[in-house]
Amino acid sequence: MIAVGAVVIGLVILVWSADRFVAGAAATAWHFNMPPLLIGMVIIGFGTSAPEMVVSAVAASQGNPGLALGNAYGSNITNIALILGITALISPLLVHSQILRKELPILLAVTALAAWQLVDGTVSRLEALVLLGVFAALMTWTIHEGMSGRTDQLGTEVGEDLEAVGHMPLRRALMWLGVGLVLLIAASRLLVWGAIDIAVGLGVSDLVIGLTIVAIGTSLPELASSVIAARKGENDIALGNIIGSNLFNTLAVVGIAGGIHSITVPPEVLGRDVAAMGGLAALLCVLGYRRKGPGRINRLEGLLLLLCFFAYTGWLLATSL
Repeated sequence: MIAVGAVVIGLVILVWSADRFVAGAAATAWHFNMPPLLIGMVIIGFGTSAPEMVVSAVAASQGNPGLALGNAYGSNITNIALILGITALISPLLVHSQILRKELPILLAVTALAAWQLVDGTVSRLEALVLLGVFAALMTWTIHEGMSGRTDQLGTEVGEDLEAVGHMPLRRALMWLGVGLVLLIAASRLLVWGAIDIAVGLGVSDLVIGLTIVAIGTSLPELASSVIAARKGENDIALGNIIGSNLFNTLAVVGIAGGIHSITVPPEVLGRDVAAMGGLAALLCVLGYRRKGPGRINRLEGLLLLLCFFAYTGWLLATSL
């Protein structure tokens, strides 16, 4: 019961501190005249993935790299299947942003890279450095696109949202940035301790706990931001949160965790979890990319994504318990 309480309290603090961290980071960037498109692609994308990044780094440093890997891959599956499914059921999504349409095939290629690295059953420190190198290259491209000054629907929507955040004084923005980061780390340590204790008590691997409880919990910031954006008609922000988070998870989160401690991967991960992650990324490409006109994820397709999530979760539990 103490471990369950630690997980619940850790998740609550994690979600709240991530929201404060993102608000502080976005307001700080706004005060320094960073373009809205760049804030949307980098600052907000990084902020919503901060829980996964900190939790995985803490888990790897404590000798539980399976929890780190499960958190990253489980969050990717949750983001597309559960969060986009719920978001599309609330409000069908239209994808206007040319930036996001370029990122969809990049996400698919990054997922293929992750699958290729797992063929030998490990994510070595060298392979982790490769992931971080690809992430650095992607960030360079992202910053170039964000600073280019071109008009994009994603930048327009982010700019409208930042009008309210921009009124936050710089001193307060920096305060929330620091407080949010400190609480993120503290909540992550509490969450990792509770998750490992639950795994030991249930007799399951920390990988399974990472793929389920921890992955869903650390994806709550993406759920909140995507649902709010969809209800406001900011469809590109809703989808951008998911694509950006999945790129961060696959490259930076796994890269940082693997750099701290090489990860031994059970054989079922490639055929089950990575296969599900790759299939959902491919499905998202089909739904979000249209040769003519904007991509669209309607309510029926949102229901399909939700069914995929429940089918995967059932498959995971059936093969793990």
